[in-house]
Amino acid sequence: MSGLKYLFFLGCVIPYRVLSYEVSARKVLEKLGVELIDMPSYNCCGLPLDPVHHDMALALSARNLCIAEHHNLNILTLCNGCFSMLNEVNKQLKESRDLRDRVNGYLKEVDMEFKGTIEVKHLVHVLVQDVGFNRIKEHIVKPFNGFRVASHSGCHLLRPSKYVGFDDPENPRALKSLIELTGAECIDYIDEVECCGGPIISIDDGIPLQLARKKLHRVKDAGAKALITVCPFCHTMYDVNQPRIERVFDEKIGLPVLHYTQMLGLAMGMGPDELALNELRVKPKGLFL
Repeated sequence: MSGLKYLFFLGCVIPYRVLSYEVSARKVLEKLGVELIDMPSYNCCGLPLDPVHHDMALALSARNLCIAEHHNLNILTLCNGCFSMLNEVNKQLKESRDLRDRVNGYLKEVDMEFKGTIEVKHLVHVLVQDVGFNRIKEHIVKPFNGFRVASHSGCHLLRPSKYVGFDDPENPRALKSLIELTGAECIDYIDEVECCGGPIISIDDGIPLQLARKKLHRVKDAGAKALITVCPFCHTMYDVNQPRIERVFDEKIGLPVLHYTQMLGLAMGMGPDELALNELRVKPKGLFL
């Protein structure tokens, strides 16, 4: 397999707060023959500004799309939120001439023009649609046979289906199928598709912490030994904030939360240090370390 090359959009959160996701993603994608070209001079995807200043959010997103068009490469992003914003704006601008003209008016001030020549993909889309299950299976050398985990796809990877058009938002299977390639069993649990609560934590941390706590307990009650994520915000809620949840509710949860790329890398024979498992807040001792 050759020719899989993408412009790598890291966004804001991953480089500063969830570096383990980037490290493990680069490792597994390289081994799978995927070439990543770091996007130069990119800016925020615009999502945080969308509720406050919609046109500014559109312009920020469109600027990133223009950079990808200049390099004639599709975008690969690891963040569900970045994927959602970039993908939705890309499709809206392609579909609406009026919107495209308005946004291009803003872009003209920085000598750019949106033309609609590229696509935006999340890591999961690339693995499922472009790399393919067979290619991934060929690289599994240490399968997790008999190991039970749960998955959390997150909201923005699946919704709104009008713009995503991938998987079933009410019964997602893509991430589960990817997990099962490692030999592990991906179990079902109650309220699987519920939000992690991350989007509102800066406004009111009480509700998000309750939502995350509820999810972690659902996963443990179902018998899973770990929770697997593909979004930096979701990972932050379940891993980084887990000790905080334990303090607030005066209880011990102790559920390891891994990026899918870490689990895949381990199944591909990579070591814990290569995949930055030591960066996890809840150490998976006795499971992967």
